[in-house]
Amino acid sequence: MIVGVPREVKPDEYRVGLTPAGTEVLIQGGHQVLVESGAGSGSGLSDADFAKQGATIVEQVEAIWARSDMIVKVKEPQPAEIGRIRPGQVIFTYLHLAADRRLTEDLLGTQCIALAYETVTDHLGRLPLLTPMSEVAGKMSIQEGAKYLERPMRGRGILLGGVPGVEPASVLIIGGGVVGTNAAKVAAGLGARVIIMDVNIDRMRYLDDVMSANVRTVFCDTEMLRYYIREADLVIGAVLVPGAKCPRLVPREMLATMKPGAVVVDVGVDQGGCFETSRPTTHSDPVYEVDGIVHYGVTNMPGAVGRTSTFALTNATSPYIVRLAHEGYKRACAEDRGLAMGINIQEGRLTNQPVAAAFGMNYEPAVLS
Repeated sequence: MIVGVPREVKPDEYRVGLTPAGTEVLIQGGHQVLVESGAGSGSGLSDADFAKQGATIVEQVEAIWARSDMIVKVKEPQPAEIGRIRPGQVIFTYLHLAADRRLTEDLLGTQCIALAYETVTDHLGRLPLLTPMSEVAGKMSIQEGAKYLERPMRGRGILLGGVPGVEPASVLIIGGGVVGTNAAKVAAGLGARVIIMDVNIDRMRYLDDVMSANVRTVFCDTEMLRYYIREADLVIGAVLVPGAKCPRLVPREMLATMKPGAVVVDVGVDQGGCFETSRPTTHSDPVYEVDGIVHYGVTNMPGAVGRTSTFALTNATSPYIVRLAHEGYKRACAEDRGLAMGINIQEGRLTNQPVAAAFGMNYEPAVLS
């Protein structure tokens, strides 16, 4: 199989979909790897690093899309890339289709096979290809939130951990999954007062056991959310419904009860976000204000730490990439139902049920025989 690795073109995206180590494994398996020149530069990986492991460095990105059987990326295909996709071509990347009807329709029109990292599951129903980036995003959410709480950044002028004699910031984390857990670890480590809200009692029992004394868990119902959001200096939206659009848990009228200069970081903004006032932003223009509340809505947060994120991501994705190359997507997915869950679009058919439900579109199961 010919595997293509184009350079990411989403603004401020510094990750790359394959490392030289992953390239070496594919080459040893008898496959060909085409890497666009400069694709790894944002992660500190040079063309020479890839070429040393047997990759062919290609100057023209159009040639990569035209020649490759499978394209390995990080972010969803951008408008400039849609026209390069060929019928029957496998695209393996993050897609987040439930928040983007236009992208869904465009990919359906290409007749490609689009597998989404974020909907691949393992034998326990976990999301192995989403987890590493959720870990990065969770930790970054506190790092970014702390920065935008500073007064020059339009925040309340609060140091997250406080100092002796001055109370620390109050951090509310909505969602106790991978993002929320990693956010809580960092916030607690800095000395903030942390509340994690979730609806899974067993998960809250676990978090209560493993977290430090400055972290508390609270069941997330409307009344409690309304109370704690008024008290918070920093709110992290860490809500995930796999493959589906985020539920809007925080309406604008609830936001209006927050303290002026408080900060919200909506990590789920690429799936629509859990705040009514959320909208996508970029690393070059990351924040905006609504009703005096600073909003951070960068859709590719881990892209800012490209080197860390690339290695964390490809540690998880590379075995799947190798399997898809060795066996072809139909056989690989037929033998691994968790991998088959990654098929969101198959040759003009929408094969992800939550995405179909989000847009009122027709759902069809993937055909693997």
